[in-house]
Amino acid sequence: MTSNIMWCRRPFLSLKKVTSRKYSSSLGNDPICELASSTLRYGASSTSEVGHDLAYMNAKRILLFVDPHLASLNPFDTVVSSIEKHAPAGHKLDIYDKIRVEPNNDSFKHAIKFTVEKTNNQGPYDVIIALGGGSTIDTAKAANLYTCYPPEDFYDYVNPPLGKGLPVPGPITPLIAIPTTSGTGSETTGVAIFDDVPTKSKTGIAHRRLKPTLGIVDPNNMKSMPSSVAKYSGIDVLCHALESYTAVPYTARPSGRPASPILRPAYQGSNPISDIWSLHALRECSQYLPRIVSDPAEDVEARAKMCLAASTAGMGFGNAGVHLCHGMSYAVASQVKKYWVDDYPKSLNSDVENGHGLVPHGLSVVINAPSVFRFTGNLDKSDPLQQYAADRHVECAMILANARLQRRGYTGQEFPSQRAMQERPGDALANELLELMHELDIPIGIRSLGYSEADVEELAKGTLPQHRVTKLSPRQPVDLEELTNLFNEALDM
Repeated sequence: MTSNIMWCRRPFLSLKKVTSRKYSSSLGNDPICELASSTLRYGASSTSEVGHDLAYMNAKRILLFVDPHLASLNPFDTVVSSIEKHAPAGHKLDIYDKIRVEPNNDSFKHAIKFTVEKTNNQGPYDVIIALGGGSTIDTAKAANLYTCYPPEDFYDYVNPPLGKGLPVPGPITPLIAIPTTSGTGSETTGVAIFDDVPTKSKTGIAHRRLKPTLGIVDPNNMKSMPSSVAKYSGIDVLCHALESYTAVPYTARPSGRPASPILRPAYQGSNPISDIWSLHALRECSQYLPRIVSDPAEDVEARAKMCLAASTAGMGFGNAGVHLCHGMSYAVASQVKKYWVDDYPKSLNSDVENGHGLVPHGLSVVINAPSVFRFTGNLDKSDPLQQYAADRHVECAMILANARLQRRGYTGQEFPSQRAMQERPGDALANELLELMHELDIPIGIRSLGYSEADVEELAKGTLPQHRVTKLSPRQPVDLEELTNLFNEALDM
């Protein structure tokens, strides 16, 4: 492990039939896909083992990123106790707890400054631990990268077109991610998302080297989740699964085959490896999400199923990508003015004083989803690529419908006709999502968040920079006109 410590010191249609010339690059379509993911440890009380990992790594300089609301709760006590008992003698633990819910460029910079100053004054860290939801884990990823390889400009690593999208130059400090929500799957991915305040949009940093070295997925850490947090983090899992499974196939990805495997994008398009994880997450989420929302503290089975589904969805979309639901969500979340959800603390976000609200990430994603899937699923089936996408929309709709009817105790006679779903695949999937949103009491339509027709143009413009995900939509082109139409439809559904 010595080298690690030194790092910072310096069934439906065959894929063969969906290759389309209009998606080709000069290097041709990419026949190769790959899986990159963190090591995952799963199980109740697994958090208590983190000190043993530090001992194995001989990690004496430790930095813990933690959601401040966890500082008085059991997950924090468990981590600190394990470090005290098992970390090497003479270890030093620093704590950073200024985590912003839905981080932005300023909150990232604050965390980076803290980490850089500590490193300059006391030496580099041997390991970083992130305890919290996706906001905490993503903040730790950014601080880790920018401390190890300080760029000339903050936007050098940020995804184009807002940034240069420069690759991570080399290995970074080992990161152990311990999620406390069943949502982002950030413990498995090389992605860190933030609001870009100057452009009123959401963007991120994406590279395989950002992946945590280890993700510790402990259902006990989700006991303290409020119901609304369970709801919106869980619905994000569902959308990760749906979008990654319905994304353009990797063989038809617009960028084509890279000149080197090092240049293959993290978001490759739907592929046979990611499909396994995405479908697992979709099936588990469609069954257990309503249960965890109903009783996150006491429904032990639902907590266990949902926290693992979050990680498997992360393994799916972390390699396949997401598309328009997430692409549109970034503008919705970054441009909201007054909307706020109960159980999301205002004390963590100074924006509330500046007339800026907060839309939980999962809500900002799913509220666009019915509009998106009507667009991506109702296609010209004479085109093999579009038939492939339509079939996948039907498959997802059938999974959701089956879970819905099982929850309601209906017999198989009431099961929707697959033939009817195949007539309008996008409508079928959109309708099943709306059924679930009504069941979970999720707002319908972005008008409920305070948006109106007057905001649609800015929302569409705020989505245009999200090329990394919009280009993975199975239906193209996705230009300003199409985005405007999608947001207009998303106002009321």
